[in-house]
Amino acid sequence: MTSERKIKANRANARASTGPKTAHGRSHAARNAVRHALSLPVYADPVWSEEVESLTRQIIGTDADPEKQQLARRIAEAQVDLRRVRSARHQLLSRALSDPDYESEATLRKKAGLIIGCFRRIGPSAPMPDNVMEFLQSKPEGPCKFATILADKTRQLLALDRYERRALSRRKFAIREFDIGTP
Repeated sequence: MTSERKIKANRANARASTGPKTAHGRSHAARNAVRHALSLPVYADPVWSEEVESLTRQIIGTDADPEKQQLARRIAEAQVDLRRVRSARHQLLSRALSDPDYESEATLRKKAGLIIGCFRRIGPSAPMPDNVMEFLQSKPEGPCKFATILADKTRQLLALDRYERRALSRRKFAIREFDIGTP
C-alpha cells in the first residue's frame, strides 16, 4: 500500500515534469525533431521515396504479389533510413574536418579567458607574452583535430547511432518476415 505522503510526492514530481516552461525552451524542444530530419518518414522527401520504390523493385523482382511487395517495401524503407543516417554522420564529420579553423567550444572559452586574464594582469596596451600568443594562434591538426571533433560531436554522434540501430533492427525484422513469407 502506497502512503499518502508518497502519493503527494509523486503528484508534485509529475506536475514539475511537464516539459519546457519558457518560450525559449519550448522553441528549442520544437526544433528537436527537425535538426537532421531523421525522425521524418522516408516518404516525406520525394528523392528518398523514389529510392525506396526503386529498391523495393530490386528486392521483389517481377513478383506482383501485394503482400510480398509490402514486405519488400519495409526492407527498402529501413535500408534507405540506414543510408540517411550514415549520410548525416558523414556530413557532420566531414563538415568539421574540412573546416581549417575548427576549434572546440572549450578551447575557445579557454582562449577568451586567457585574453581577459592577461588584460586584467598586464593591461590592454601591453604586449601579450609569447607563450600566450602561441596558444592563441594554435589550431588542432591531424589526429588531435579528429579527436577534438569526436569529443565535441559525441552527443550528435550518439543520437545518430540510436537512429542507425533502430533502422538496423527494423531491417532485420523486415527481412525475417520477408523470408518467412516467401515459399
